[in-house]
Amino acid sequence: MLFEQIQIDLVAAMKSQNKPKIDTLRFLLAAIKKYEIDAYPPTSDKKLTEEDVVKIIQKQIKTHRESIEAFQKGGRNDLVEKEQAELAILQTYVPKELTDDEIQAIVVKIKSSSVANFGQVMGMVMKEVAGRADGTRVVKIVNTALKS
Repeated sequence: MLFEQIQIDLVAAMKSQNKPKIDTLRFLLAAIKKYEIDAYPPTSDKKLTEEDVVKIIQKQIKTHRESIEAFQKGGRNDLVEKEQAELAILQTYVPKELTDDEIQAIVVKIKSSSVANFGQVMGMVMKEVAGRADGTRVVKIVNTALKS
């Protein structure tokens, strides 16, 4: 499971004294454990799933991207580099993101099935790209496709 792999990678990073990776993975594990405690109390029979872990990582990735934008606007290149390094570490744990062209092809396929309502198209596209594309990118591509 992905959670165990992150723990193994943390131990390896600690042995190699890779401070940025240690900090990033510790923060990620803390977020995962917090989610697990909130979503699955000890009295519950349910356990943390692989999908839960991927969603948490994607949320962390989104946060880092937003931080990078803010730091770039503020001219803080030192923090931009730090955030980009952490982002690269996190991205190794999620599936490769789809390109704009791949998303466009999915939108065209769904649109050709006679669905022209934005909400319906978005719902169908998000189901198909689940976890492999950022929602803001998908919204832009769907808007462009429906206007044409």
